Amino acid sequence: MSLKVASILRGNTMTYAATDASELDTPALDAYSQMVTTVAADLTPRVAALEVFHRRRNGQLTGGAGSAVVFTDDGFLLTNAHVVGNAEAGRLAFSDGTAVSFHVVGTDPLSDLAVIRADGVTPEPVRLGEASALRVGQLVVAVGNPLGLAGSVTAGVVSGLGRSLPTRAGQTVRVIDDVIQTDAALNPGNSGGALAISTGEVVGINTAVAGAGLGLAIPINPTTHQIVAGLMADGRVRRAYLGLAGSPVPLPPALANQRGQRSGLRVAQVVADGPAAKAGIRAGDLLLSAGGAPVTSAQSLQRLMLADAIGQPVTLTALRNEALVDMVVVPAELAADD
Repeated sequence: MSLKVASILRGNTMTYAATDASELDTPALDAYSQMVTTVAADLTPRVAALEVFHRRRNGQLTGGAGSAVVFTDDGFLLTNAHVVGNAEAGRLAFSDGTAVSFHVVGTDPLSDLAVIRADGVTPEPVRLGEASALRVGQLVVAVGNPLGLAGSVTAGVVSGLGRSLPTRAGQTVRVIDDVIQTDAALNPGNSGGALAISTGEVVGINTAVAGAGLGLAIPINPTTHQIVAGLMADGRVRRAYLGLAGSPVPLPPALANQRGQRSGLRVAQVVADGPAAKAGIRAGDLLLSAGGAPVTSAQSLQRLMLADAIGQPVTLTALRNEALVDMVVVPAELAADD
């Protein structure tokens, strides 16, 4: 009997076993290969190589590159804000050799998303999926243009969910929630490319290399859809602002059982004359809920502060001096240059 060495993927570890040559073409291996090749064939034409030029303060031009994903049938593409930077236009190249210029519709550094629009014909759009349905260990395929290599494809698994990625715009610092972690190889130029599941649905926009063998992707979820809609309509994302800062702390056991949550947000700072200060919120208050939704961290409060919250009264419940206090706060709009 002729023996050969076959590789078997178990979790994130590649192991090797001696096997009969006739067993090398196993259905499992065929299914995996077929999934990757099918997704690659479907997505590669719809993921463009993106090139932009930025003008520095000294007048010199400097270039940048990444990827972008066609997501509408009228030429809109999704990419990363850090790829576009402050550029107003650039050039797209597709896997079939066609090239077209584009203009920037809007960028949002706080979510690291940008919408651009091609100035010519584009391929059919990808199908957007829902990242909330992902599971750790699920197979994913990354399509992009790393290191200038157009139409590159890597495959791996979802190695982590619920990660956080800090972002900054001016003096404003926010955290992108529910970031997808994958061991599919990502390299410079993959940013703005697609992360897809076996059905070919795009569930993330690749954004960063977190370390050796780890990549991060912005999830496609309801928050992302709101951000993209805002960029397409207004060229920017309007956000609500409370004017407070804090950190999560555990609740006393009795209160945790009563409220059905393990932590709250301890207010460390309240901005003078801000919406929170006007509502009577004080440093030291332990925020428990906002509009009836549990507040367990700064991120859980941040999720509520999108455009539809601006000017709309919301009731905050806090623990102060061992008593529950309700306060009504009216979020203001976060200034665009903050």
